[in-house]
Amino acid sequence: MLTFDDYSNAAKRTALIPPREPESFYYGALGLAGEAGEIANKIKKVIRDNDGMFDSRLHGEVIAQELGDVLWYLWYMAEVCGFTLDQVAAMNIQKLQDRKDRGVISGSGDNR
Repeated sequence: MLTFDDYSNAAKRTALIPPREPESFYYGALGLAGEAGEIANKIKKVIRDNDGMFDSRLHGEVIAQELGDVLWYLWYMAEVCGFTLDQVAAMNIQKLQDRKDRGVISGSGDNR
């Protein structure tokens, strides 16, 4: 099974702009937004071409390919910010668990 560390080590070898270059923050943020937009576009086509009915057999692999691209940019942005994917994942679970424990997981806003 591939771990976040394995993924990160492999992803580093594919980065055209090292995550520590001055322009890397903008490059990563724009790439992440672009790939998320590609997922949205694929879903839009499900609505247009398949009456809005998602079928994992028909659409799942295409979406999964785009999710992989999002994962690459998540790794990249984590590196730019000085974190590993493991750390980002752990911070997110801690934040979500804290919100659940306080009964505010279904609310809105960053500071709940």
